[in-house]
Order: sequence, then C-alpha cells, then structure tokens
Amino acid sequence: MTREPGLRERKKLETRQMLWRTAMDFFVERGFDNVSVAEIAAAANVSKMTVFNYYPAKEDLVLGPMEAHVGEPARVVRERAEGESAVDALRRHFLTALRERDPVVGLNDDTQILSVHRLIYETPALRYGALAMLERNQRLLADEFERETGRPGDLACRTAAGQILAVRQILVARTIQRLAEGATADEVYPTAVAEAEQAFAQLADGLAGFCPGQA
Repeated sequence: MTREPGLRERKKLETRQMLWRTAMDFFVERGFDNVSVAEIAAAANVSKMTVFNYYPAKEDLVLGPMEAHVGEPARVVRERAEGESAVDALRRHFLTALRERDPVVGLNDDTQILSVHRLIYETPALRYGALAMLERNQRLLADEFERETGRPGDLACRTAAGQILAVRQILVARTIQRLAEGATADEVYPTAVAEAEQAFAQLADGLAGFCPGQA
C-alpha cells in the first residue's frame, strides 16, 4: 500500500515547486546568469538559506527535476523481466516515456518545460550540469552491466553503457529540436517513436548477446 504524504511533506513539496517556478520566471525573463539567488528568495518571500536548503546550488533550480532520473537506466536494466535483454528493456522504457509525454525524453510541449530546455542549451553552466548527470547515468549503467556479467572494470560494459546513452541522448535532442521549431508533442510523437525503434534496433544488432537476460 502506498503511503500518502503527510502535511509536512506536502508543505515541503509545495515550497520546492514554488521556488522552482519563481526561479524559472526570472531565468526565462532575464537569463540564468543575470539573476541572483537572493532575488529569487526575496520574490518567494523566503530566506536565501531556505532556497539553498531545497536547492544546494543555483544550477539545481533548473536541473533539480532531472536529478530524480539519475540512475534510472541502471534501474530499468536491474528490474527487467526474465528473458528480456538490457537493450530491449531500455527500448521499452523509452517508448513508454514517449507515450506518457515524459519530459525526460524531450516529448513535452509545456511552455515551462520548453523554457528549461532552452535555458540549458543557452547557458554553459547548465549544459555542464546536464552533461555531468549524463556521465553519472553512464557510470551507473556500466556498473550494473559489470555486476550482471561479473566483469568489474570490463571495457565492453563501459562502451555498451556509453553507446546506449549516446543513442538515447541523440533521440531526445532531435525531439526537443522539433518542438523548438514549433511542432506539438502530438505531431512529433509518431516520428519520435519510429526513430526510437530504428535506433534501438541498431543498438540491438550491435550489442547482440550482451546482457541478453536470464531465462
């Protein structure tokens, strides 16, 4: 049974979301580098320390929602069904996220989500932060491959993780670009699915036999 969050947890979530929205309004209007944490705190009627309690760094005010997805590819591989290959599990997960319009795969045309993508692209510090998350995901996925194969430090595990996440990132970038050019998520969806199928099929061919799944 799923436990309902208590009043304290709900209040913390509301504060976190309020701070994120306040910061995004400022960043979209003036640019990430032209807004201070102190200004965000004043607009939200909280102390600067409160902002840092929820978001330890200024970059986290934009990238924070992405943090929840760090380790997700590794988890998908670890929890996949018996007999399902690692590539097939990640393909299934990616297609589900497209269908659900999950921002993590880029297929979400909410104006604030699009603003986040634009800010990351335009701001070196945010691009660096997003890249750091990608590298953490790659390391965790490689660790999961090493655990399953029993080959710590194995080059094949590292390169497989890099290939998979590089392909995934290319798909996400292509989708975001189409949305930035004015298409809607519903318009982009069929193309995004077709390209994902093609890309993961190519991965499956290249990684045939790698972590095929336990019977």
